[in-house]
Amino acid sequence: MRNICVIGVGYVGLVTGTCFADLGHHVTCIDVDDSKIEKLSAGIMPIYEPGLEEVVKRNAQAGRLFFSTSYKDALRDAEFAFIAVGTPQGSGGEADLKYVRAAARCIGAAMEHPLIIINKSTVPIGTGDWVADIIRRYQPEPIEFSVVSNPEFLREGSAINDFMAPDRIVLGSLEPEAAAQVAQLYLSLRAPIMITDLRTAEMIKYASNAFLAARISFINEIASICEALGADVKEVAAGMGYDKRIGPDFLDAGIGYGGSCFPKDVQALAHMAAVHGCHPQLLRAVMDINTDQRRRIVHKARELLGTLDEKTVGVLGLAFKPNTDDMREAPSVELIHLLQSEGADIQVYDPVAMVNADLYLHDVKLCQDAYEVAAGADVLIIVTEWNEFKHLSLSRLKAVMRQPFVVDGRNIYDPEQMKALGFTYRGVGRGYENDREG
Repeated sequence: MRNICVIGVGYVGLVTGTCFADLGHHVTCIDVDDSKIEKLSAGIMPIYEPGLEEVVKRNAQAGRLFFSTSYKDALRDAEFAFIAVGTPQGSGGEADLKYVRAAARCIGAAMEHPLIIINKSTVPIGTGDWVADIIRRYQPEPIEFSVVSNPEFLREGSAINDFMAPDRIVLGSLEPEAAAQVAQLYLSLRAPIMITDLRTAEMIKYASNAFLAARISFINEIASICEALGADVKEVAAGMGYDKRIGPDFLDAGIGYGGSCFPKDVQALAHMAAVHGCHPQLLRAVMDINTDQRRRIVHKARELLGTLDEKTVGVLGLAFKPNTDDMREAPSVELIHLLQSEGADIQVYDPVAMVNADLYLHDVKLCQDAYEVAAGADVLIIVTEWNEFKHLSLSRLKAVMRQPFVVDGRNIYDPEQMKALGFTYRGVGRGYENDREG
């Protein structure tokens, strides 16, 4: 058993700390937000993540997981300190490192013995060196420490499984011995461990997210061409996916990517590239295509209705993906704003994210279920591919709608079935869309 401190109790920090505790380590999670720590100490989760509440409570009751607002207390016996705070997007597209800076200052001021400090936050290349400089400046007296980069690859909605069964563990440090000690924490997971230098490890995270975002924008570009030429993008993607060089993942055409990672990470990488004299044309195209996807969905709705002014639009799904309540950079937010700017009245429902709706949306009707959203709607737009929406009674939906128009931003329904039920249906990149009688 090792003593671990995790700074930050957001998605990454809370999952990381909880999973390390579940592996048998002694973990203290700290955060400057008193309300979050109070809730966690009472067994109340500040975020929604499947399975997380059960694992938190189990390890807290077993005396392996603790929560605190005190750096002094949390670092007193710690051998490892993970920085897992947010790095939101700055005004120019750069990563805002104010929380990382604050964490580094507090570590420097509070540490009383040698530590290995592991940066798990997604940070610009070179931040590891910068964190080390801050810690040295804020130490009351010189104490040895090492800095290791350990980027996270957790997906919201499956974060616990991603931690416990990772594709790889990436560790970067200028001190191989420190990286080797961090590697020991992960050995029981039996995953490939890659040890490299600090900057390369930091770059691996950005390059990975940018590549996945590029795949999504690529298939959405193909979807637009499919619509023009009469091909079905779902079958195109399936055919591509059988190629071992390509694979099937991240080839679902739709309304585009969102969330707290892909949008800001692609933007931050493009910003870093431009600042250092590179010309990130591909990254810029990835972002442009993603923005266009929201506009294309609005165009489809407008095309069906003639005008959106004073029309009632039902929106199914607010979270940026299923199995999370996260609405940060969610496609739904921009889509609803665009619809409202054209005079539409909006009614919405999401199985989990309704608790966050007021933080991101204004002047919308919050509904209790999908059928209330459909009631009186001129068009229904599918934004998040929750399983709940895949199994709705479509005939019941049609019965309560003012007009049987559906724009499926996630291609969760079968076009022929929708047509047979009497809907006028529009997906993303489906070849049938050239048949305007349907």
